[in-house]
Amino acid sequence: MFATVGLTRRRRLGAMMMLMLAAAAAPHAQQQGESAAQQLIAGAEFKKAAAFIDGDYDRFVKELIALNEIPAPPFKEEVRAKAYLEMLRKEGLSDVELDGEGNALGVRRGRGPAGGPMVAIVAHIDTVFPEGTDVKVKRDGTRLAAPGIGDNTRGIALMLAVVRAINAGGFKTANDLLFVGNVGEEGEGDLRGVKFLMRQGKYKDRIKQFIAIDGQDPASITRGGVGSLRYRVTFKGPGGHSYGAFGLVNPAFAMGNAIAKFARLQVPATPKTTFNVGIVSGGTSVNSIPAEVQMVVDLRSESCAELKKVNEAFLGVVGEAVAEENKARSTREGPITADQALIGDRPCGETLMTTPIVQTATAVIKAFGLTPSYGISSTDSNVPMNLGIPAITIGRGGPGGRAHAPDEWTDVERKAAVEAIRIATAMIVAVGNGGSVPATQ
Repeated sequence: MFATVGLTRRRRLGAMMMLMLAAAAAPHAQQQGESAAQQLIAGAEFKKAAAFIDGDYDRFVKELIALNEIPAPPFKEEVRAKAYLEMLRKEGLSDVELDGEGNALGVRRGRGPAGGPMVAIVAHIDTVFPEGTDVKVKRDGTRLAAPGIGDNTRGIALMLAVVRAINAGGFKTANDLLFVGNVGEEGEGDLRGVKFLMRQGKYKDRIKQFIAIDGQDPASITRGGVGSLRYRVTFKGPGGHSYGAFGLVNPAFAMGNAIAKFARLQVPATPKTTFNVGIVSGGTSVNSIPAEVQMVVDLRSESCAELKKVNEAFLGVVGEAVAEENKARSTREGPITADQALIGDRPCGETLMTTPIVQTATAVIKAFGLTPSYGISSTDSNVPMNLGIPAITIGRGGPGGRAHAPDEWTDVERKAAVEAIRIATAMIVAVGNGGSVPATQ
């Protein structure tokens, strides 16, 4: 026992020493990272890539429009995925394929041995808009308007531009780069494309760092993943005539009681934790006790621990409401039951500020004379973060607005668009090379 206590104490002291050493080394590592980023941007290879990006601007805009006009509604992204696959193939990537979930993949080999570590760069090809939505792009100068034009068609167009720029610069990164146009990021897609990529895909054990392109500001780094759980709760009972069967248990009363209890839950403002009842439905007529009613619920938190707490509290509330209704009214024709079907599970996670991928992205943004900002959101990066794989989400450029609305728009003003592509290119090359100045082909 005493030996175990001593060992535990030594481990704690050792861990504390490691943290202290890491903290002391952080400023030096940061300076090295900034120096490497500056050398990268000042190098002949990047200058060649940057000049290419400027000359490639018209093709970027043309591809953005063309891709957006290929519909990619939820769970029906196949047509756009196949088109994107061919675009990746034309850029000279190897091992180009659609995986088992429908993600479009292509590899750019690095200097390392075959089968070595990879950096995954992903941009989701799906949109929130249902089948049949008019996705024709309307252009007014440099302003492009259409459903999905920003989120995230601009992201997949930027990724193609980055691949071309890396090729034009002749870069050879230390690690392989895996470029992915992934499906199922939005809504009830529930990150299914990246979940497959990271949990079942052929490269799942090789991906050691992860960059998602899904945001607007190229100086913003998303390093935290807001977790969410979504339920469809179905309350069932015997039903009956509103007058003749009065006194029987009523699933609508049980659901109403659950909603009222749910509304009174207390959650912390920090870390931000939220809950919502978004849809209620059910019943057959005004003069019938319903046999079935439903509510659809969303729970979110920046903290894995707080998400677990609010989830347990919500499930407890549903159980209490069912029990109280069965006690309050007659169950002679049958009791109230509640089926809690989990319809969404976006894992939470965090990439620490001290990780190389965050430090490298920070250094690149500073090298362009910008001030980096850091955020927490719900993106494809949630999945690798939750698995302990360093991941960030970076901006695709803008400005833009009205995301997820029919009049969504993005501005492709040349100077800002070119700079966003240059920043993303430098960041991906730097991360692919472990934060140091890359070699060339």
